[in-house]
Amino acid sequence: MVHALDYASEAKDIFVLPDAVIQIKRLIDDHATDMEDIAGVINYDPALTVQILKIANSALYKFPSKIESVSKAIQVIGTNSVYDLVIACSICKTFNGVDNSVIDLDRFWENSVFCGLLCKYFAERLIGKGSERLFVSGLLHNVGELVMVRFNPEIARKCAQISETDTPLQLQLKHLGSTYADIGATLVRMWGIPTTIVDPIGNQHHSQTEAKTIDDKIIQLSYIMALDSCYPELYSGHANLEVELYEDLGLDNESLETALNFVGMQSLSVLAMFSPSSSVVL
Repeated sequence: MVHALDYASEAKDIFVLPDAVIQIKRLIDDHATDMEDIAGVINYDPALTVQILKIANSALYKFPSKIESVSKAIQVIGTNSVYDLVIACSICKTFNGVDNSVIDLDRFWENSVFCGLLCKYFAERLIGKGSERLFVSGLLHNVGELVMVRFNPEIARKCAQISETDTPLQLQLKHLGSTYADIGATLVRMWGIPTTIVDPIGNQHHSQTEAKTIDDKIIQLSYIMALDSCYPELYSGHANLEVELYEDLGLDNESLETALNFVGMQSLSVLAMFSPSSSVVL
């Protein structure tokens, strides 16, 4: 049985992040860096510039006035948050061109965006700061599946045959002997992405990993809610949701329904910005 590390190592050589991600991370780590230095790196990539401005002016933020420059986006969103969004845009773009005959890629990205938005929603209300990093963790929570589509499409097909009794996690453990969470977290860590984004990806399955942080609890809840919401023909209501997943966060059923309604209104516009299959994504 091939280990997650082996798949991630192969993927790292094929799926390469743009230089902007590395450069911005280096600048953030340098305390002498100012806002204009980071804006300069983003502005050097016209496609990334447009994407960041689209996001800053989207339903994700709902700022009262239009943001027309990367510098202004950094000023109002924050340096680290803009970096998190650069990561999200870059990784989604990196996986453009994955074979869409192996799995339902539209459903894949719908689930990814829904999970990311739920993570952001709960993070804003329970943590305050750091909602972008959890949005990215949720958005990328299942990139391990795209790795499998590229390197072992037969297993990817088997793991995609989910049913009322066979959840994605169960099929991954059966056919892969590991999880897409393991592969995805290993790959993202190899790319040098901050552990605050990587760790929740690896800890998303509550039946496999005990939640030790509020970030873990948020992504574990969001993962299940997104799964049930994006596969209503299989998992009606909250079929896979265990009470402790939301009660440990001080939430109740009403809170969950409010979250689903809010995220549902955002999902289509956000999906258009992050799904590689969308004509909006650059």
